[in-house]
Amino acid sequence: MSPLTPKIYQESVLASVAAYFDACQRTGDPDAAFYQTTRDLWGQGSQYRPIAGFPADMPYFCLRVPTGGGKTRLAARSVELVNSKLLRTEHSVILWLVPSNAIREQTYKALRNREHPYHKDLRMAGPVTVIDLSEARALTRATLDTSTVVIVATVQAFRREDTEGLKVYESSGALQHHFDGLDEAQRANLLTDSGGEGPPVVPYSFANVLRLRRPFIIVDEAHNSRTPLSFDTLARFRPSGILELTATPDTTTTPSNVLHSVSAAELKAEDMIKLPIQLETIPDWQKCLAAAIDRREQLHEAARLEHNAGAAYLRPLVLIQAQPRRAGVETLDVAAVKKELIANHNIPEEEIVIATGEERGLEQLEKDYDGGILSSKCPVRFVLTQQALAEGWDCASAYILVSMAGVKSSTAVEQLLGRVLRQPQAEKRATAALNRCYAYVVSDDFSSTANALRDRLVEGSGFDKREAASFVTASREEQAKFDLGSGRITIRPVDVPLPEKPSLQDLPKSTKAKLSWDAKKNVLTISSPLSTEETESLKAAVVWDSSKELVERAAEASRTKAVEVFSTASERGLDFRVPQLCVMVHGELMLFDDPEVLDYPWDLPTGHAEPDGEALRQLHITDTVRDGGTIDIDDGKVKVRFMAELQRDLGLAYRPEHWTEAKLAAWICRNLPDPYTTHTSKNAYVSAWLGRLLRQEGFDLARANRQKFQIRQLIEAQIRHLRKQAVRVAYQQTLFGDDRASRVKVDATHSFEFHPDAYAPDRDYDGRFGEADFRHHFYPRIGDFDSKEEYLCACELEKWAARGKIDFWVRNLVRKPCCSFFLQTAEGRFYPDFVCRLPDKTILVVEYKGTDRYAAAKADRDIGDLWAELSAGRCRFAMVTDKRWENLRDLL
Repeated sequence: MSPLTPKIYQESVLASVAAYFDACQRTGDPDAAFYQTTRDLWGQGSQYRPIAGFPADMPYFCLRVPTGGGKTRLAARSVELVNSKLLRTEHSVILWLVPSNAIREQTYKALRNREHPYHKDLRMAGPVTVIDLSEARALTRATLDTSTVVIVATVQAFRREDTEGLKVYESSGALQHHFDGLDEAQRANLLTDSGGEGPPVVPYSFANVLRLRRPFIIVDEAHNSRTPLSFDTLARFRPSGILELTATPDTTTTPSNVLHSVSAAELKAEDMIKLPIQLETIPDWQKCLAAAIDRREQLHEAARLEHNAGAAYLRPLVLIQAQPRRAGVETLDVAAVKKELIANHNIPEEEIVIATGEERGLEQLEKDYDGGILSSKCPVRFVLTQQALAEGWDCASAYILVSMAGVKSSTAVEQLLGRVLRQPQAEKRATAALNRCYAYVVSDDFSSTANALRDRLVEGSGFDKREAASFVTASREEQAKFDLGSGRITIRPVDVPLPEKPSLQDLPKSTKAKLSWDAKKNVLTISSPLSTEETESLKAAVVWDSSKELVERAAEASRTKAVEVFSTASERGLDFRVPQLCVMVHGELMLFDDPEVLDYPWDLPTGHAEPDGEALRQLHITDTVRDGGTIDIDDGKVKVRFMAELQRDLGLAYRPEHWTEAKLAAWICRNLPDPYTTHTSKNAYVSAWLGRLLRQEGFDLARANRQKFQIRQLIEAQIRHLRKQAVRVAYQQTLFGDDRASRVKVDATHSFEFHPDAYAPDRDYDGRFGEADFRHHFYPRIGDFDSKEEYLCACELEKWAARGKIDFWVRNLVRKPCCSFFLQTAEGRFYPDFVCRLPDKTILVVEYKGTDRYAAAKADRDIGDLWAELSAGRCRFAMVTDKRWENLRDLL
């Protein structure tokens, strides 16, 4: 995949942003648009929560993306959508805010570098100028009029309380020309300087330039910018909208409007992050470090062999979090760990770098090697730190986290976890061990350490709690029995009669929590597995040798006979592949995932090239909105709504050029993304459409130029409709014609794999229809059911699985192409409800349809039946309705 090609989940996120912007324009109400868009996307509308201090109907939304998900990439791609879908202007001002100067410098360099993928993403919006705040104070009107200007800064830099921020509000002669020729409506919205005597004066300040241009604000790591002061600062610039990106959106104090939430499983499915995290706890710090070194050597050898076979260079790194140095106390600080590496493991000093507040070894590597620590010439294999590493430092080669300081409450661990999660080159490696990451922690309590690590993933990296439960696993099988937070363990208490009362009061709190004493029966109950260390401390709590022997045997039983570790088929590594429908295209068999690949005659008929009544109505509405014609009555006062005011302000700030009809038609053609139509055909169609529009009463070139973004979208929608009609005919002829056998096949070489770590339901089933034990579901998690009847269908499948007729089954997810099986129709993708594997490896696909929707699902039935028919008996399909479970029985 090209580095410029978005991942599937990224395309889904951007489609959600586009849908929201379209709804904002369609309704003129970002509040209603947010509810409608989330309802259409996820089946359940979300309440829109405005921010205090901003207009209640200003577009304000959040994209929740876990660590490693490429938030900067999504933000850069969103700029084109801001211009074309929301603002409908050719150019705009984007205020790109980050939490720190370190991240600001990193983001600024990447966005400004014309060869960087982020800059190329930005250029999808047309000409772009990337500047920082110091350059913004000399920004010319010509630059703003001819390019989209992206200003990279921190939120703090705009606060009046900050010395640098104060300059944003000061008058500057270099900016005076921005204020020439303003009308009264524009001047009325500018900040004034009321200091000194006399009437208030409008300063020629950068803040006022922003207020004129209505910047769209992108807030990266938005969870760091949620104080009232931060919001007050942003409100001063009269933004056209706010897009937040974060792994951990605020859900309580100032709740974010989460439009789209990406799961960690989706990132894993597309090789963005390394999962699961394999955890091992070892009480002895030297043994813990030795285990991590041994693991690194194994990974290094695997990477070397892959590189010899043509894979990208990779040198796995170990991040070691040492303990803080304390005066007069011996600790496992950076110096002690470095000494251990050199003295007892013969690690050359040049392979160790220290990254603390005092020693900035990583920064030195950037100067010494082209590419820094990632350079093939760099010898470093171990990075020692005490707290967090420098902000903005990303290194996908980091595979192993070693913590000498524990993981229970350290925010540094959250940050360090983020360092080891990212997958090198965002590509799957041939060696399975190189697609995971590893944590070694100095601790004698595996269960609490695993749970603390999961908490860090949820609170710091944006993982869902259920995802975190399955993505932290025990590296050693014997420790898996202590992983009480995994949800996969059943524990039976162990009762041990003792001839004496144990002295439990002297035991550690964590050990006491696993024990209870019945004085009447003289019975000690062990409710959770005891580690070897805990067993020794409990033996010390009794006096007699016979009691010690009984404790020893009972503790052993608590770790073995009393513990049942349940694993699903995915956790056991079983293969689950489903043959897919393919079509012949130019003599080559291809996955049928887009009806556009079908061969069909296509040419744009200019006879259809005219605006219909609905198009004219929409153009009339938006022109009325531009003139401030959409109003609300608020407390008895006439109030122009936000979208109407925004369009009016942008129309004043970005005055359109006087284009000819031919020039306007050429612009529309150039901006119509239609690879299926020749330029000649497209140009003839657009010219005819535009000519007929201009003959309508009330339309002239000036108005058409003003509305060119909307005109482009209307023409694009009409072309898409005409092409869909042609595609439907081709679909029927190709897939259901008499000669389909030669053109359509179900081929095992094109199979969908249910990846063991890539199941990402938007909502997990919460037991609302019943508490069935779905032990044969392929994954530990199970996606929600749309109805009670779907749940009952799942129960029926589970019943047949318990009888040995089904090996395992999965609740197939909707609109998750990276982790779900689908069949392509002419209208879209059909995601069946359930996919099952039978004992003979046959695949059974089941769709449940309510009686009210059964007739309308004919296209889905037809494609399902065709898929089964062409599979030569390897696949079966059933669409069940009205609880007719006998249809399943016949297939099983």
